Amino acid sequence: MDLVHERAAGIDISKRDAKVCVRVPGDRPGEFTSSVSTWPATTNGILELRDFLERKHVTTVVMEATGVFWKPFYYLLEETLDVMLVNARQARNMPGRKTDVSDSMWLAQLGAHGLLRPSFVPPEPIRELRDLTRTRQVLVRDRTREIQRLAKFLESTGIKLSNVATDLMGASSRAMLEALIGGEHDPNALADLARGKMRVKIPELSEALLGRFNAHDAFMVRAHLTQIDAFTAQIALFTERIEEVMLPFRAIREALITIPGVSTRVADTIIAETGGDMSVFPTSRHLASWAGVCPSSNESAGRVRSTKIQPGNKYLKEMLGIAAISAARTKNTYLHALYWRLNPRIGNLRAIVALEHSILTSVYEMLSTGQPYDDLGPDHFTLTDPARTRAKALRMLRTIGLQAELTPIEAA
Repeated sequence: MDLVHERAAGIDISKRDAKVCVRVPGDRPGEFTSSVSTWPATTNGILELRDFLERKHVTTVVMEATGVFWKPFYYLLEETLDVMLVNARQARNMPGRKTDVSDSMWLAQLGAHGLLRPSFVPPEPIRELRDLTRTRQVLVRDRTREIQRLAKFLESTGIKLSNVATDLMGASSRAMLEALIGGEHDPNALADLARGKMRVKIPELSEALLGRFNAHDAFMVRAHLTQIDAFTAQIALFTERIEEVMLPFRAIREALITIPGVSTRVADTIIAETGGDMSVFPTSRHLASWAGVCPSSNESAGRVRSTKIQPGNKYLKEMLGIAAISAARTKNTYLHALYWRLNPRIGNLRAIVALEHSILTSVYEMLSTGQPYDDLGPDHFTLTDPARTRAKALRMLRTIGLQAELTPIEAA
């Protein structure tokens, strides 16, 4: 096995400390010795560890991405050393022989022979943007859950507002809920608070707003609304901060939102998670694999086993899913045509993943070449495979008992 680094270090990190194995040449040619020591996970401890590794002339340091505990080690050691962060699944030790000490020795050995692939760690400006976009995603998710809790509680009081109103936090719904809390229980008076297009639903609202609503229910609904408002204010605060940090990436974001289904929030996440620099990924397939939106390879003895998608960047995958669902509903686009071409054959969920892959491929090509998004059009598959389209049309006619003879249209 080829030796890439004569002096390598492996670090197994926990919350309180880290086991560090230093692998250096021994006294005899081809012989190596490994020594393991324990270092505290404090800033002073990490700085002392950095000085120690420099004195040992270590040329590579390998550590697993363990929760968030790797971050202080990585950020301090990368200033002066070549640090490699690796996926824990790819550096797993042998079952039954796994301890913190053996893990550090295993990492040092793998690193010395160049058998590990480094994980993508973006530069500091992108890391700051990541913190903001990820926290905003969590806040949006928590706000949605709180709205769902409110809807469930209203069901227990007999108020069926969510059956009629699409948005429980819309202007009309909010006015009705505030009136309910204020003591108004007449369903007709509550329904009359509807605004705009909701006014055509006043008869349905009158029926839905007749329930059993007392002082306890008013207290609970007020508590839910207060929590929802707090989440809304926090989301607005983070969005404002993201706009400031996003300033150097405005041009990239404006290009990305031209892709059907990609909103400003989705584009923010794509930039934050990928860094906007496609040179990190050799091809679009590497990017799709890293994001977890492509089938896995699992073949043995000529038999293909499960090819389900692998875990990837969950934040990016979540936003790509939102973009894909939106793109599937955007008519007169290539992505809409692709979805309905795949859906009957492989099902809704797999078709959505295929759209995620297609969107991410477009992102890669746009950011790699600097070219704008060029939609292939809703008739792309019809034009590229006319024989299939013709055969499908004839089959559809035969199913309703019709026979047709097709003749080409003379060119004008």
